[in-house]
Amino acid sequence: MADKLGVEAGMTVGDHGLGLPPTATPGEIAAAAQLACLLEAHAPKPGNVSPGRDFADVGYGDFVASAAAIGAPFCRVADVGLGALVREAVEATAKWAPSNTNLGIVLLLAPLAKAALGPNDLRSNLAGVLETTTLDDAREVYAAIRLANPGGLGRAANQDVARAPTLPLREVMRLAADRDGIALEYDTAFTATFDTGVPALRQARADGLGWDDAIVETFLTLLASAPDTHIARRAGLDRATSVSRLAVTVLADGGVRSDAGRQSVARFDRSLRDDRHSANPGTTADLTAAALFVLLLEGGWAAGPQASSL
Repeated sequence: MADKLGVEAGMTVGDHGLGLPPTATPGEIAAAAQLACLLEAHAPKPGNVSPGRDFADVGYGDFVASAAAIGAPFCRVADVGLGALVREAVEATAKWAPSNTNLGIVLLLAPLAKAALGPNDLRSNLAGVLETTTLDDAREVYAAIRLANPGGLGRAANQDVARAPTLPLREVMRLAADRDGIALEYDTAFTATFDTGVPALRQARADGLGWDDAIVETFLTLLASAPDTHIARRAGLDRATSVSRLAVTVLADGGVRSDAGRQSVARFDRSLRDDRHSANPGTTADLTAAALFVLLLEGGWAAGPQASSL
């Protein structure tokens, strides 16, 4: 596989290390999805669960179990529709995790996984995947959302998840794009992932940062670029906006690249933690996982610093 790096598909990271060929097998795609989830969960992102930083109702071990659980469904990426892939992954997760741990991640990784099956570059393939979503996809995703039962979901006047959808999945997502960062990615063909998350992660790795630091920097970059919609739903847009401004400040202080920056990261993390997790930037964490998945599909595991270094 090493002699079939992403050159044929114009993949920039795959040129520098071992990675997936332009058209990956379902097993390879599933492995990359699991690894993306594991890397994202391990990194000490402010306001999120990571090793030694559990919430009262969910811990790092639950995210590890969730990453393992999605392997079998993602191995079926070539055999099922997009919506069914989401539902099967959420159902598999529910057998191992006590609460919603990865709905947003699965919603983002599933269309990327379908795109990775195609012969062209990932972003071009993704546009085709999103343009051809169906009503059945929407029905399956609605079932997955009801099963995961994410907090702070609220109600919508049109195409509410409590009722049966009447539009294809992308159209349903478009209706929610003004209030949900995952839906916005479906509407914009993953603009935040490809234009903000992946470049930040790629640059961090090229600069020699280990995975944990690169992931935290990517997370901060995404959070600085737009208010987190999970925070907005739970604590209001003003709180979400203030958190994004703090992320800008943390990056300006040096982020993970200096002692002063690391102190700023630690203060930021403490400011985001409360008993209700109302300032948990969960959507930004999901977007970070999507950026990781893309980089891994491009061959980023062995690019830059030693791959095993966290």
